[in-house]
Amino acid sequence: MAVRFAPMKLQPLTAEDIWAALRDCFDPEVKLNLVDLGLIYDVAIEPDPNSTPAFPRQRVKVTMTLTTPQCPASGLIFEQVHNRLAGIPQVSKVEVDLVWEPKWSPHRISEAGRKQLGI
Repeated sequence: MAVRFAPMKLQPLTAEDIWAALRDCFDPEVKLNLVDLGLIYDVAIEPDPNSTPAFPRQRVKVTMTLTTPQCPASGLIFEQVHNRLAGIPQVSKVEVDLVWEPKWSPHRISEAGRKQLGI
């Protein structure tokens, strides 16, 4: 008797899923994740109309900033964000939007981030 496997059904992503994934991305100079550092301003998720019904996928847009416009690690940080989210099976496209307003300042660091940094 042959065993039949039902196809794996992926659950749609939530904003919380994306925020959790972004906690895996770190500023290499500060050694703190981008969420707790306060660099991630917003995430948006929308269905991808080009995905197949059998494998529904979503597009993700991240709005973020850097600690300074001259950040030497900017390329690495963008690559981390893009690669981390692109590796999620439900994600079809990742867009990272860099903004400078509102300007980042240390007050954006989360309480957990402050504890980790000892401030």
